[in-house]
Amino acid sequence: MNGTSTVLIVVGLFLVGGIISFAKQEMPKGLIVLLSLGAAMCLLAGILRLEVWN
Repeated sequence: MNGTSTVLIVVGLFLVGGIISFAKQEMPKGLIVLLSLGAAMCLLAGILRLEVWN
């Protein structure tokens, strides 16, 4: 696990926490969807960068 994949996974998990918080505060759905897309991309990029797949 290198540094870049670790950072991407941590940022993705941080954004997931933001999604949960924004949903509880009943923020606009568009903002929650945007955050969800960003979190999914960060987590997917972090997982795909792991050296397990080689």
